[in-house]
Amino acid sequence: QVQLVESGGELVQPGGSLRLSCTTSGSIFNIWTMGWYRQVPGKQRELVARITSGSRTSYADSVEGRFTISRDNAKNTVYLQINNLRPEDTAVYYCQRLPNLNSWGQGTQVTVSS
Repeated sequence: QVQLVESGGELVQPGGSLRLSCTTSGSIFNIWTMGWYRQVPGKQRELVARITSGSRTSYADSVEGRFTISRDNAKNTVYLQINNLRPEDTAVYYCQRLPNLNSWGQGTQVTVSS
């Protein structure tokens, strides 16, 4: 079973930056489209960024211009650079293949607060 392991979340002040990482055990990671999702309690998981195997990217309107998704196929890793963090970015962030695999990682908590 493919594993997804997210890391990099922490408590940051508004306006700060973070880089999240997600490493997968998938042997054909390089051909996958990957996405970053986020979820707050009581709400549905939201897709905020995606990157194709050819590194084409797209973003949710709410994060456009502040979030940057990238990938390193040699490391089986996808990244999410988050700049100018806002309190409403507080969530658990998950990476996932598109279409989704059957299992999700544990996510990484991002908390934006002064």
